[in-house]
Amino acid sequence: MSREPEILESRVMWEPDSKRNTQMDRFRAALAGACGLRLANYNELYRWSVESYSDFWAEFWKFSEIVFSRLYDEVVDPSKGIADVPEWFKGSRLNYAENLLKHKENDKIALYAAKEGKEEILKVTFEELRQDVALYASAMRKMGVKIGDRVVGYLPNGIHAVEAMLAAASIGAIWSSTSPDFGINVRLPDLRKVVVIPYVSSKEVIDISKIPNSVFLEDFLATGKGDQAPQLEFEQLPFSHPLFIMYSSGTTGAPKCMVHSAGGTLIQHLKEHILHGNMTSNDVIMYYTTTGWMMWNWLVSALAAGASVVLYDGSPLVPSPNVLWDLVDRLGITILGTGAKWLAVLEEKNLKPCDTHNLQTLHTILSTGSPLKSQSYEYVYKHIKSSVLLGSISGGTDIISCFMGQNVTIPVYKGEIQARNLGMAVEAWNDEGKPVWGESGELVCTKPMPCQPTHFWNDENGNKYRKAYFSKFPGVWAHGDYCKINPETGGIVMLGRSDGTLNPNGVRFGSSEIYNIVEAFEEVSDSLCVPQYNKEGEERVILFLKMASDQVFSQDLVKRIRDAIRIALSARHVPSLILETKGIPYTINGKKVEVAVKQIIAGKDVDQRGSFSNPETLDLYQNIPELQNF
Repeated sequence: MSREPEILESRVMWEPDSKRNTQMDRFRAALAGACGLRLANYNELYRWSVESYSDFWAEFWKFSEIVFSRLYDEVVDPSKGIADVPEWFKGSRLNYAENLLKHKENDKIALYAAKEGKEEILKVTFEELRQDVALYASAMRKMGVKIGDRVVGYLPNGIHAVEAMLAAASIGAIWSSTSPDFGINVRLPDLRKVVVIPYVSSKEVIDISKIPNSVFLEDFLATGKGDQAPQLEFEQLPFSHPLFIMYSSGTTGAPKCMVHSAGGTLIQHLKEHILHGNMTSNDVIMYYTTTGWMMWNWLVSALAAGASVVLYDGSPLVPSPNVLWDLVDRLGITILGTGAKWLAVLEEKNLKPCDTHNLQTLHTILSTGSPLKSQSYEYVYKHIKSSVLLGSISGGTDIISCFMGQNVTIPVYKGEIQARNLGMAVEAWNDEGKPVWGESGELVCTKPMPCQPTHFWNDENGNKYRKAYFSKFPGVWAHGDYCKINPETGGIVMLGRSDGTLNPNGVRFGSSEIYNIVEAFEEVSDSLCVPQYNKEGEERVILFLKMASDQVFSQDLVKRIRDAIRIALSARHVPSLILETKGIPYTINGKKVEVAVKQIIAGKDVDQRGSFSNPETLDLYQNIPELQNF
């Protein structure tokens, strides 16, 4: 039997303060008072939340103090399963934007906006934010925007994006956004109106005459002004009313267009911020993201908890790799979110923020986008801050939130996501559809959740939706991720995407199991592990190594890596070939792209290159001599 190093380690890196009364503790106390439930710890609370998920969401609705104009008639139909996509909180009426703008302290900062290389940081109070959103909404209404219309932002992560989104949501329009760094490789669709925001250049040097139906932001907002300042009006809409259209990464085909509801997004984000993150109006949160990643939507929802949100537009490494730590100290950031890759890059650069920065206010560091390596836990606690909660979180655009993540009431174990989140009936299943513990399996969700997409755009009969999530295990959501749940700690180790799963000689494992071992070698800066198939359908594993600067690829290194994999895992995990590469493809959101490389070495084309941050690296994998004649 192969050793499972991630599961056996179970080394505690952080422990909660037993004297601290968290919002999770207060929620458990509220359950004791309202329902007579005596739940001793998080495990018992979690078990109840998935077994009695309807009661859990009803109780959290009360606890979260959601603003609504009509209470629901029914939480959810208990006879319907997750594949039925049941309607949640039927009969209720609310507005997402109203919940984000409800904070009573007018002079408190709602938004900070920083730009790469710029000293100035813009600030917007909650009162100013409400006034700005009212003006945007008034101008949109004058333009003819109404309930159900689509308003899209091709915008950087700044104040304009947040204000336009909230204005669209206040009207009941559907918001969708993407980041300018995705580029444009197709003609824009027919748009009724285009609002142009001078950002890089001034209005005077921009010619908009060739853009049909276009207007500058200043002139657009002027139409919203009257004799008196416009007042905020929040359309009262069903819980299931569409709020966002989100897109899958599109690395191997046209992206899926997922429609997320206003109520589902709101209540799920509130649960994650308030209960799992213990967020209050005293917090200042920054997540390094663009408007094209679901973490932007998740970040902005923190306004509903009264927190201040920091928006940053630019590179996290320019003008120096310390730029985000500088912001932590300057703005008193308490929660900093980033991609796992950024932490690995800082470690590679040998940065030690604990020596160069104060970081006194910082209590939580969040990481997502790709699995957080075990060695990154060591790096954070040794060289960033020993008392911080390092929360690896995992979910996806498909649920615009997390299945599992940070938790202020339980320990952090090295290499593990702390726990499955409340109300998320997550298990790891083998190919026979049976739950497995302490071994690799497909991440599934067995019970309904309010954050699942209500539908896909332009998928009238729901075929694409069913194929995406319910074709592997009928009636059960298969997320497309491969994971392992530790039966001792309840922690989760993410092992990569299922479509990147390796299965040579009948041994199924995730690429992250290899990365955790290989990238601990100081000679290696990055790696990529993919399968190759021959005409008979036999599979072999190819490992590509990108060398660290000043390091040379050698057969001695190859032998040491083979030995390390054999000892830590098994002989059957050892790749057939280990080759050098000069580059590894990533999406713009920092995710390593295995599937596209798998296609290229199989002789197929990858047409959708717009979602890659470095698409030129794909060409490195074409016609590799060592991979011919397999």
